[in-house]
Amino acid sequence: MQKIFNLFDFSQKVDYKNEILAGLTVALALIPEAVAFALIAGLSPLTGLYAAFVMGLVTSILGGRPGMISGATGAVAVVIFGLAVSHGPEYIFATVVLAGLIQVLAGVLKLGKLIRLVPHSVIFGFVNGLAIIIFMSQLDQFKALNPLTGELEWMTGAPMYTYLGLVITAILIIWLLPKLTKVVPATLVAILVVFGIVTALGIDTKTVGDIASIKGSFPPFHIPVVPLNLDTLVLIFPYAAIMAGVGLIESLLTLNIVDEITETRGSGNKECVAQGTANVLSGFFSGMGGCAMLGQSLINVSSGARARLSGIVAAVSLLLFIMFGSSVIELLPMAALTGVMIMVAVGTFEWASLKTFRRMPKSDILVMVLVTVVTVILHNLALAVLIGVIISALVFAWDNAKRIRARKRIDEDGIKHYEIYGPLFFGSVQAFNDKFDVLNDPTEVIIDFSESRVVDMSGIEALNKLTERYHRQGKKLHLRYLSQDCRRLLSNADAIIDVNILEDPTYKVAVDKP
Repeated sequence: MQKIFNLFDFSQKVDYKNEILAGLTVALALIPEAVAFALIAGLSPLTGLYAAFVMGLVTSILGGRPGMISGATGAVAVVIFGLAVSHGPEYIFATVVLAGLIQVLAGVLKLGKLIRLVPHSVIFGFVNGLAIIIFMSQLDQFKALNPLTGELEWMTGAPMYTYLGLVITAILIIWLLPKLTKVVPATLVAILVVFGIVTALGIDTKTVGDIASIKGSFPPFHIPVVPLNLDTLVLIFPYAAIMAGVGLIESLLTLNIVDEITETRGSGNKECVAQGTANVLSGFFSGMGGCAMLGQSLINVSSGARARLSGIVAAVSLLLFIMFGSSVIELLPMAALTGVMIMVAVGTFEWASLKTFRRMPKSDILVMVLVTVVTVILHNLALAVLIGVIISALVFAWDNAKRIRARKRIDEDGIKHYEIYGPLFFGSVQAFNDKFDVLNDPTEVIIDFSESRVVDMSGIEALNKLTERYHRQGKKLHLRYLSQDCRRLLSNADAIIDVNILEDPTYKVAVDKP
């Protein structure tokens, strides 16, 4: 039994009060989000709620980051919307299962470490863009359905002032209460106080039930009813691959952010497997799938949660609300939840990133702003991160391409030496070639790589062409002080390049012991 507790991190010291209260708060915040994302995807509200329960429970138990919350998300909803409209929910369930299998495979192959390739400027842009999206999504709550036109329109008059007053009340409680006491989560107190005010005064305002009914049963086990043939696979695989990628990027970035807040370290590969397992089960239990949710994760950790228990409580509470407490939960004022999410947006935004504008390189500022803009405009977090990583990589390559230099000298034997500084790769090939004076060089030339490296195929090809240029002039070229990995790279390209590599005596002692 103790081994099981150790596996789930229950052996660590847990503040049960904080974990339970934080879990209840998260469960309340999950309801409108899950319903909204399901509607965005063109699915029934229960599809999103079931996904939030399954995703939240499985990842809380098996995930690589205690305290992180998963559920139905907007990014996933956007990905599967087209398929839902054209082929219906059965194909969505099949897609979610396939996406989960892809994520499990990514975890097994230990691809979670690839998140290290995401620069900090991209993370800043991602977080800031997500904060803006969370805030903008709350503006719709200030709209009401016009019975004459059947369209959402901005509230006016007393309804607007009432709703705005309740939202401000929730915001003030969340802001001020932690300054007085941290015995209970401020977000939960805000929800309960606003609920109490509305109930006591009989205020007519928008409630959770006005969005959709959340009444349901335990998620039914359901094998997706789709043709098991190649045509189905061809149809759903692109959606599944994109969903898997989007889910892992959001989850691993959220994991990194929660790591920084809690000053602990989670396991990216373990989280990949957990996310995949959760999505597979979500697909079989009538859910739309999902991934980690930064907003709810921040609510959780800001409420003092640090263990897995809070996520489990949130998932189980959500299920109990669906099965037994829907009539009460549907009475919760949306103004309270709107205030909570606005404060989440404020807390999510990296305000410190604005202070670094004068100190950061212009390329990093460009990447951060671009990722933020793409995130906000397209609501595609994965694409925004991918664009940011590509631009950062190109900037890095350009900077390194400009750093290659060559110091030249002729020794007492008349041999010319080129001492190369900086990496030789696709970006620096042109600058590298410009360093050599083949026609006027002596009959023997040595290229010294003690301060350089041959990085890729372009570097090998550059050496091959340089060799040919010297050979046509009847001159001999040597490579010297190559590191072992560079030598292996060149030895693997024997069919391409034929260069006399001078052995450095210091390398001869670096042999493996029997």
